[in-house]
Amino acid sequence: MAGAEVIGKEEIKEVLEVLETGILIRYNFDVERKGVFKCREFEEAFAKYCGARYALGVTSGSAALKVALMAMDIGPGDEVIVPAFTFLATYEAVMEVGAVPVMADIDTSLCLDPDDIPRKITPYTKAVIPVHMCGAPARIDKIVAVARQHKLLVLEDNAQGCGAGFKGKKLGTFGDMGIFSFDYVKTVTTGEGGMVLTDNKDLADRAEWYHDHGHDHKAAGRAMDGRTILGFNYRMNEIQGALGLAQLRKLDGIIAAQRKNKASIREALKAVKGIGFRDIPDPAGDSATFLAFNLPSEDRAKKFQKALAGQGIDTVRYKDNMWHYVPNWEHFLARSTASSKKYPFNDPGYKGKADYRRENIPQAEDILGRTLVMGIAVKMPEEKIATIKKGIEQAAREL
Repeated sequence: MAGAEVIGKEEIKEVLEVLETGILIRYNFDVERKGVFKCREFEEAFAKYCGARYALGVTSGSAALKVALMAMDIGPGDEVIVPAFTFLATYEAVMEVGAVPVMADIDTSLCLDPDDIPRKITPYTKAVIPVHMCGAPARIDKIVAVARQHKLLVLEDNAQGCGAGFKGKKLGTFGDMGIFSFDYVKTVTTGEGGMVLTDNKDLADRAEWYHDHGHDHKAAGRAMDGRTILGFNYRMNEIQGALGLAQLRKLDGIIAAQRKNKASIREALKAVKGIGFRDIPDPAGDSATFLAFNLPSEDRAKKFQKALAGQGIDTVRYKDNMWHYVPNWEHFLARSTASSKKYPFNDPGYKGKADYRRENIPQAEDILGRTLVMGIAVKMPEEKIATIKKGIEQAAREL
């Protein structure tokens, strides 16, 4: 549960400061808000924490993806390469801007395989979205290098890896833009909410304009400011900004606690015959939100999962998951978009032939079939960890 586990007096204090002004919108009412600008403070603090020049708070991680894609001018006729293992929103956001997602394979990091990118490039490919799944980094250096070689834009989906890094640099800052999610089960939570990061001033401006109906926010009042492009409403509100400020101050402590708990459970799993672990490109950058381990075969993974469940230990085998693995999205595979015309797949301007067959992602089929994933909590008393260790030992006897 991460950030939700540590909600306390700090969040209450920040939220009360907003409620005392009565101003919940992030723009205007400068006199009435009495200097309280929580969204702005959160953006500035988050950008500093991540080492980025610009940060923009939005209503959700899904909105962050769409806002970033619009800022990057991705649209009808374009293709975007996306890994087969990700939350549905990554694909939905691509379709929301009128582009078509192209499914790519993963590697042993459980993230996008950089070697599969060139195989999925077509004349219509404009961008790639590496997703830092389950709190740990993808091979982001290689992914960016391949993308640059082929002149593709890079949008990092770091919805699950807030606070994680790669070789001393925070995730979300390697590509042209990066996004984060702050929903209720994320490492930092504002209930709902998201963030867009970039070092590019033009992209930052376009994102800001688009997320608030095209307002450029350069004049004293929103009704008096300029407009360059049309947009929509994805504004973060002041209560979300207040929660984010308090949560951000706890982020390093959350990650430290998760790392400690993960290391203890991982040590117990090491004694299980045939067990292996997810390949993390930079272990020092792991946020430790999840512990992923694998067995030599899918049958053994299923058997161990059942044995663990019998000991009260929950795990996920993502090959079966309905929300995070493309081959299981029956509505997506049927092109059942909200448009009766099945836009953007049937857009006359789209000339590509996106293919979502399992045969195209052999590594994902193998790896996700043999891999079990366990969530790591922030608050795990020694008694709970001891119970988990005992359960692992008992389950191992049934293999």
